[in-house]
Amino acid sequence: MRTSYDVVIVGGGIVGSSAAYFLKKHGFMGSIALIERDTSYAKGCTARSCGGIRQQFSTPENIQLSKFGLNILRNLKQEFGPEADVSFREQGYLILASESGKAILEENHRVQIENGADNILLDAEGLAKQFPWLATDGLALGCFGRRGEGWLDPYSLMSLFRKAAASRGVEIIQGEVASVKKQAGKATAITLADGSEIACGTLVNAGGAGAGALAKMAGIDLPVGPRKRYVYVLDCPGASDALHKAPLTVDISGIYFRPEGRQFICGLSPEEGDEPSEMDWEVDYAWFEERIWETLAARVPAFEAIKVVNAWVGHYDYNALDQNAVIGPHPELSNFLFANGFSGHGLQQGPGAGNALAELILHGAYRTIDLKRFGFERIARNAPLFEKNVI
Repeated sequence: MRTSYDVVIVGGGIVGSSAAYFLKKHGFMGSIALIERDTSYAKGCTARSCGGIRQQFSTPENIQLSKFGLNILRNLKQEFGPEADVSFREQGYLILASESGKAILEENHRVQIENGADNILLDAEGLAKQFPWLATDGLALGCFGRRGEGWLDPYSLMSLFRKAAASRGVEIIQGEVASVKKQAGKATAITLADGSEIACGTLVNAGGAGAGALAKMAGIDLPVGPRKRYVYVLDCPGASDALHKAPLTVDISGIYFRPEGRQFICGLSPEEGDEPSEMDWEVDYAWFEERIWETLAARVPAFEAIKVVNAWVGHYDYNALDQNAVIGPHPELSNFLFANGFSGHGLQQGPGAGNALAELILHGAYRTIDLKRFGFERIARNAPLFEKNVI
């Protein structure tokens, strides 16, 4: 380990690894350190995500970021070699709406089509015809992604970026940041928990759920922190072949499910007042029994006979202001760059965000996707840019 690097990236998940990779791919000749406290990645945001990728967002930048990620998946072997595989299942997303939510779904669909998404609106009759396993009671409309949406293995994608970055000279360092040093309007160094100090020319915050804590070390108030989410693995012996080919489906209740091999996974993000108080790794099985099962079985009758066979906890890096990412430099600490607050969308948007950071460091401006609206300035002004489609 050196004592100084041109770029220090804190956080080795999909965002940090992508930023390191694209910096080297685009010709950055300087030194790069990727700092990760858990190099097993067992409890990181990326590894514990559900692996979804979609263009069904309400914010154009989010659609463009996910399209960038999709292009990586489409060209995976060209990007990373003939053995590269992330088990991408292009089965689509299906987002459902009641009569009261119909107008929002229609408006979101308009934005998505304008930004190149390939999805269609289906009324209740169309939904019943295309998805015979779906009970359409209370449904007015559904938006189905015909191409470019589905899910993949999160760990595999992250590993491809991390290994490719390392092969191009990025140094991966296991360690936890304890403090950030500043001088004359710049971040000058970080100190790790073991006492070692690493000087930096640019400091990138890709700290996932710990991003807010890292920003605080630099004297910055960033409204990003962990939000606990449960994912349940379901066995449904009576599921039809059609149900096993279902898209990732989001009910009007907020409950989602998707196939996972010959099983299924599902979950439900709590309302603000129901957020778990403990940010640990313990699964609340009562949450499934009390808040999910009955509603899920009403929407998919085959799920009346299901069994929870496994479950896990993941943590969103949740932006409490508007659930959109914060990307770009701090207006006063100019060499401190954010890539935080993806609020559950980090896997699909990480490659695009990493590429954007590389462009900022190399060229001082965005060249592929204009992400200026995602800058920290809106945080400082308390001017939210809301994303309506947070699952």
